[in-house]
Order: sequence, then C-alpha cells, then structure tokens
Amino acid sequence: MSSMPSMVVRTVNLDCADPQKMAHFYGGLLGWEPTAVEPDWVLMRHPHDGTGLSFQQTEGYERPTWPEEPGRQQKMIHLELRVTPPSAGDDGRYSEEEGQAALNEAVKLALSLGGTLAEPQFRTDLRVVLDPAGHPLCLFLH
Repeated sequence: MSSMPSMVVRTVNLDCADPQKMAHFYGGLLGWEPTAVEPDWVLMRHPHDGTGLSFQQTEGYERPTWPEEPGRQQKMIHLELRVTPPSAGDDGRYSEEEGQAALNEAVKLALSLGGTLAEPQFRTDLRVVLDPAGHPLCLFLH
C-alpha cells in the first residue's frame, strides 16, 4: 500500500483580463454554467465531476501571440476540445464530410461567443480558435 496521497487535476485556471467574458465563451462552447463568481474570478465545474475551468483577472494581462513569435508574449497553455458530429454512431464513427461539417459548426459557435479564428491554420482535422483572452484553443476531430 502506497503512502502517497491520491491527486487529480480538478480545475485549470486561465489568466485573463475579463473573467466574465471568458466564462461566457467557454460556458457557451461546453454548455457549462458558472459555479462560483467573484469580481475578478469565475469557476466553472464540469457537470459530471470532470476537470473544471476557472478564469482569473490578472493585472497587466498581455494576450499571447499565436503562432508564437520570438520576443512576444508566448502562450503558456492551450486547451483542446474534441468535436464529435451529432450523427456519429455508437462506435464513434462518422464520415469525413460529417466531421468537417461538425468542425465548421464548432468554429461558428466559437466565433459567435467572442472567439477569433487564428491564422494560419495548419491541419484539416483541427481548427485553432483564439479565446477572448487570446489563448489558443484547438477544436479537433478524432
């Protein structure tokens, strides 16, 4: 029997200038609601006890540059969200056309919530979107 305590990642906290704007963006993408709100911090718990997200207002926050450029603010973290078409079978399979349509819908939703499509895009099975604070977010298939 190990004497080490058990640990799990409960929450990923993202620094930003506007935590409410970030909560609106990620809540809209994931279908989550804030579970704790303070003037400079918002917590969103995964509804089925998975890893949550929180957003913390940071004085002097500087947006990361993507793609990274020497001498400019670098990204410190990025999130990856798997996109699954609503038509996927019980085995998770779907056609290339269904996947691309779902990816396009996910991008449209992200843009409508305040995200920005990053340029350039490097792969056909994922799209990089910048969240309202400039953090890259990968929307990917498979």
